Amino acid sequence: MADQAVDAGGVELTGHTPREYDFLGRTRELKELRADIERAGLDTLAGRKAPRARVLLIAGRPGSGRTALAEELVRQVADRYPDGVLRARLSEPDGTPVPTERTARDLLADLELSAPAGADADDLTAALRTALADRRSVLLLDDAADAEQVDALLPDTPDCLVVAVSQGPLTGIADVRPCTLGGLDTKSAVELLSRLTGSVRITVDPRAAESLVEECQAQPGALVLAGGWLAASPNAAVADLGKQLRAEVAEDNAPSPLSRVFRLVHAALPAPTARILRLLSLAPAGHVDPHTASALAGCSVSTARGILDDLAAFGLLRAVDSPLPQYEVPGSLHPLLRGAAETEDRPAELQLARARMLERTVRLLQSCRAITETDSPQAREKLLGMPRSLRFPSPRAAADWLRIRRPALLAAARVAVADGDLDTLARRLMSQLVRAMVAHFGTQAAAPDLYVVHQLVLDVAERRNLPREKAAALLNLADLDARTGRTADALVRYRAALDAGREANDPYATGRAMESVGGAHEELGDYDRAADWYGRALAQRLARDERADAARLYGRIAAAHTYAGRYGEALRGWRAAAAGYRKLGDVAAQARALSELARVQEYAGRPEESLRTCQGAVEWARRAEDVRLQAALYLRLADTLDHLGDPTAAGLHRSAAERMLGDELRESEQEGDPEDPQPEQRANACEIRSTSAED
Repeated sequence: MADQAVDAGGVELTGHTPREYDFLGRTRELKELRADIERAGLDTLAGRKAPRARVLLIAGRPGSGRTALAEELVRQVADRYPDGVLRARLSEPDGTPVPTERTARDLLADLELSAPAGADADDLTAALRTALADRRSVLLLDDAADAEQVDALLPDTPDCLVVAVSQGPLTGIADVRPCTLGGLDTKSAVELLSRLTGSVRITVDPRAAESLVEECQAQPGALVLAGGWLAASPNAAVADLGKQLRAEVAEDNAPSPLSRVFRLVHAALPAPTARILRLLSLAPAGHVDPHTASALAGCSVSTARGILDDLAAFGLLRAVDSPLPQYEVPGSLHPLLRGAAETEDRPAELQLARARMLERTVRLLQSCRAITETDSPQAREKLLGMPRSLRFPSPRAAADWLRIRRPALLAAARVAVADGDLDTLARRLMSQLVRAMVAHFGTQAAAPDLYVVHQLVLDVAERRNLPREKAAALLNLADLDARTGRTADALVRYRAALDAGREANDPYATGRAMESVGGAHEELGDYDRAADWYGRALAQRLARDERADAARLYGRIAAAHTYAGRYGEALRGWRAAAAGYRKLGDVAAQARALSELARVQEYAGRPEESLRTCQGAVEWARRAEDVRLQAALYLRLADTLDHLGDPTAAGLHRSAAERMLGDELRESEQEGDPEDPQPEQRANACEIRSTSAED
């Protein structure tokens, strides 16, 4: 039974090894839906071109088979839409609507298009519509909570098709074509039971099978659970199950068929299995894997895997086609599982299970990050100290796990923050999630997810009045804002981070915030304020004898003065920066500072001084073995010599620069030089303060 996969016009019953897709019934509905695709819309009848995609609505209660019908329709018409199928679920398992910006971002990712971190819903939906404008695609929008969710995602082209699944009508969307589902036809419903239970019990008592179908109101969700119960109870007759369902009606004022069958199935499960099933209502976004189940129940991973397979055989879980063992809690069952957990488990037990799940996730993320730190003896020692079940065999395996489990991990962070009672665990989880993503994907690729996590960190910090963590979260969010061109927003956050850093008496946060405020003003073209804020940051660095940071800030002040055309002050700044780097023994930084000094001298109309300074910078760059800087300096020397009227010497320097750049490029290609253009930003993106020494 665990290897069976049946989708009977409704709920797909899958084990851990799904077979070919098999659909039963709904012939009339499919015919009408396909006809609706071709039917002329109101705009066409009025002589106008349809401005947007055709919308087909499949409406029905959870468990009616609405999603399965949508998938079958998409399968049948997919060949008409060569640009593929995009899928999105618009509600969480508990019924909470998914924010439009998250849905739009995920759809853009499916199209292999990037979107700026922190972009709002309007920008993301506009980008999605632009991406779909010249495509022929199908959008399957499952479990829509309201018309606004669907309307925001509609492509502005009639060449696309939208198939929406909802419990009710989508009032407000023009020319939507609804299909309201009831139960299956009797023949298909009996065939479904036959496939689940085996044909013998159905054949020997066909009237009992039809009676059972009637008790289930031919609802696919209820029939799948009934078939799973019968398959697991080989000595029970079909008529016995029908009698028990009728007794349930007498006892409980006729609850829904799905609820009645669920209660019977739940009661028939062994106590440990039933408990794990109830606890799966706590799984983030309904995504379950053996580690999640193991942590929730407090059992071994292998035991949890076996129980998950058994639950999938009952139709209580849906196995996901994935390289890793993964399962989903069907949306129709989630409220029933939650209700059963609240009835039969104490609140303290549920909270403990949730805490175990979050703790397991933290440890898996620690292991996921540690395996990338192959050069660190401490990381290797920490990794070896973990249980074998938490270790990854290779960095590639860890990256694959992180990529596959990404939706569940982000959902776990959101749930932990929303809970409010597990903030310490939530902070550790988010810290490790950020570090693992940066380690495996890099700051640039992970930026959209990092933005979400830092917003959650800020929520916790504000709720718990943690100014140090608030400052860190604001700095990270502002950095991401600045990197995506939202400089004004970044400036507001940098100022808020400065206030939080001062409240926490955190010199690192205040210093970085002041410098970043200066950088934002510089980006906005306000060079006077930029120099002023850099000066404030410099004063703090000098007071703390932080010489490297002070030298860097001298350079930033000089750059601001250069942009403002105050070359005298810029020259003083670059000389101070070069002197600071010389005292630190940082030869490469000294060479770069002298290079900038030479540039400003040239701007100031002092070509002879610029030539001498540039020659000195070349020597320091040679000592630092910085080939690219040497080549850039040779090109600057060439320009200066041209200005001084010596084209022969200028040509020699240009030839030397071209030769050096060619050699350096060939060497980097041979060595496979890794790309990490912004190491400082990469480090900053990991910055989530925590009271835990483990982080």
